[in-house]
Amino acid sequence: MFYWSSFSDFLHMGGYALFVWGSYLVTIFVLIIEIALLRSRNKALRKTLISEIRESERN
Repeated sequence: MFYWSSFSDFLHMGGYALFVWGSYLVTIFVLIIEIALLRSRNKALRKTLISEIRESERN
């Protein structure tokens, strides 16, 4: 287990801070983009389904 003597040491991660925090940032960014894309696709699919249902009700 790792123990740091200060919060600054924790943030520096023993010299690997760029890789550690960069990985976290990239992961969070990718997850946010994925959620946004899923919501967008869901909205488009709902629109399509609603229009198809309305079209079938007319006929």
